Amino acid sequence: MSQIEKSLSLDGQGKPLWLTLELTYRCPLKCSWCSNPLDFEDYGKRELTTEEWKKVLREGRELGALQLGFTGGEPMLRDDLEELVAYADSIGYYTNLITSGIGLTEERLLALKAAGLKHIQLSLQAIKPELTDALVGARAHALKLEAAQLIKKHNFPMVLNVPLFRQNIGEIDSLLAWASGLGIEYIEFANIQYYNWALMNREELMSSLEQVREAERVVNEWRARLGNSMTIYFVIPDYYEGRPKACMNGWGAIHLTVAPDGVAMPCQEARVIPGLQFETVRDKSLSWIWHDSPLFRKYRGLDWLPEPCSSCSEKEKDFGGCRCQALLLTGDAGNTDPACSKSPLHHLITEAVAHSAKPLRFKKPLVKRSANAVSTEFMDL
Repeated sequence: MSQIEKSLSLDGQGKPLWLTLELTYRCPLKCSWCSNPLDFEDYGKRELTTEEWKKVLREGRELGALQLGFTGGEPMLRDDLEELVAYADSIGYYTNLITSGIGLTEERLLALKAAGLKHIQLSLQAIKPELTDALVGARAHALKLEAAQLIKKHNFPMVLNVPLFRQNIGEIDSLLAWASGLGIEYIEFANIQYYNWALMNREELMSSLEQVREAERVVNEWRARLGNSMTIYFVIPDYYEGRPKACMNGWGAIHLTVAPDGVAMPCQEARVIPGLQFETVRDKSLSWIWHDSPLFRKYRGLDWLPEPCSSCSEKEKDFGGCRCQALLLTGDAGNTDPACSKSPLHHLITEAVAHSAKPLRFKKPLVKRSANAVSTEFMDL
């Protein structure tokens, strides 16, 4: 299987080129593959204020950040989103809104455009209304399609983000037919990564290798049919690749995420790793956190790599893989990512894949992202 731009390596020259602001973990949807923390409700009363977010934006630009993603949860639930977009635009960011589309009315879309919003990423799970609504736990399908039409009506560059898993991987052909008819320029089919809610539901969400191969075949047919009129990305699950992804292009290399409560992290999942010291922008400057904090220095570069990574000829391609995945699957964030076939713990991946492929197995209902869904058993994952 091919992997888009598998060897791509970006050199940020020590700068956080991409700044992600998780404005809130609040969301009207209940997706069972959500990457937000299992205890997401605990952060609601600690969200940064408008002025605190503006301080983050200023300090990010001083560090050299250029690309900016407003995300969540659902960022449309912040009443100050337009104000933050306008401020970010005024100091030189290229602004991206990453949204479910819920709450994206024409009035707000026009206000965001006037504020300087440059780009929108919209998530969609299926072309069948009943499937979308069942997957996200809300009547959302019609609102998502309406949001897509509004985005194109007002000439925003747009990426359609489609998370893929067992329940919807067969929807690719229909989704591409609809997207091409609407004139969407970019679409990303991303086989999901198994963190937080997705890991909790992994047995039920994981697609089989046969499903992934068929999905890639359909994507390649559409690439040949559409040519340059649409860019189609297909992100292979690393459970089937034999090599881990270069997570965030390396820990603390080019990505910087700020959570709703102001904690700055190398990636959106880093807080699952115990024993790390997390600093908030309320207490420390973004510059100190990026350059000097023990958190960002912990797995930065290559010197920390264990064997077999440290002597591997491919270490500058994947930087040892994902620290969060290593922690969640092996119990130690310093281990080689078990997605790598060279890892002594790769059997954890092959066993999960084998279990998923069993034709006769007990099917469990998906655990929906909601405050009442998490028990202490799940919190110990």
